[in-house]
Amino acid sequence: MNKSFLKAGALLGALTIIFGAFAAHTIKSRVNAETLAIFETGVRYQMYHVFAIILVGIIYKDFPFKSMLWAGKLFLAGIILFSGSLYLLTYFKAAGKENMNWLGAVTPFGGICFIVGWFLILKSFYKTKKGL
Repeated sequence: MNKSFLKAGALLGALTIIFGAFAAHTIKSRVNAETLAIFETGVRYQMYHVFAIILVGIIYKDFPFKSMLWAGKLFLAGIILFSGSLYLLTYFKAAGKENMNWLGAVTPFGGICFIVGWFLILKSFYKTKKGL
């Protein structure tokens, strides 16, 4: 078990619920449907990867490989880059600063982190403890 990932997952899970409630009760009345959908996509992918981080924290006990640690780190980076860029993009759209649309170009880098993280979990499942 890797407690660092479990703690990070718990914290990010709580933040995800807070962000979701913020979207439903505050942002919804201040932005158009398209901008709200951007924010909600960030929340949705954050929650998916909160579960992935917790999964890494739990299964690390049986698969204690660097690839598993890197998977967890990439999920964290993915949340920051993917969801974070969507949250910032929503903020700037709500503030009427359309010149910040370039933030959308950051989002795919977070997506790549997510994808590579999942492949690293898969790679870990093919390793044996003897091959550390």
